[in-house]
Amino acid sequence: MSELHVDSIRKRFGDKQILNDIFISCKPGQIIALLGRNGSGKSTLLKIIFGSLSADNKFIKVDDRKIDSLYQKRKLIHYLAQDNFLPNHVKIKNIIRCFCDTKNAALIMGNDLIIPFLQKKVNQLSGGEKRIMEILLVVHSNVKYVLLDEPFNGSSPLHIEIIKELIKEHSKNKGFIITDHDYKNVLDISSTVILMDSGNTRVIKEFSELIDYGYLPATSERTQHP
Repeated sequence: MSELHVDSIRKRFGDKQILNDIFISCKPGQIIALLGRNGSGKSTLLKIIFGSLSADNKFIKVDDRKIDSLYQKRKLIHYLAQDNFLPNHVKIKNIIRCFCDTKNAALIMGNDLIIPFLQKKVNQLSGGEKRIMEILLVVHSNVKYVLLDEPFNGSSPLHIEIIKELIKEHSKNKGFIITDHDYKNVLDISSTVILMDSGNTRVIKEFSELIDYGYLPATSERTQHP
């Protein structure tokens, strides 16, 4: 069975140890919520898994194949960073055709949200419109694993619900690791919850643990998951 296996990830910035022998695994069908306070290393970990940031130590494999370079991951893992990646002066329809195969390009271009943008250039879209465009491209890509860093940031409540449904639909044959400060919406769709705390990962079984470890205040509204 397919699996993304990440082990022994260590990363230091100057005198600060950000990641300390991190372990995380993900299989198609899983939606992993990766939670943690600012500076806990969530984005750093996702960048290392994707390959855009070096680590002091790492072991990453997919389907029993050890992965050492970004090139090796290009058909296995895609990463949605916090910053926009779409080129400003290119039309949306051309970006879709370049980024996706014929089948997925047709699906995106037929999406009611995207149809009004097809003839526009990226710099004519709002921040929220750019974000949902990027998410559609990454989620519809032909890879096994998708890493999403702050997918709900800047999105309207309507777009958030659309993004959640999209992730749930594609999680039937993809694995997702998602980090976002909008923890309620992340928890709403996740099957596994992992908290990054003091450079380590903790699997969370009960909502109260998020309070016990100091991620949430004691007055936080309880959610259905975990």
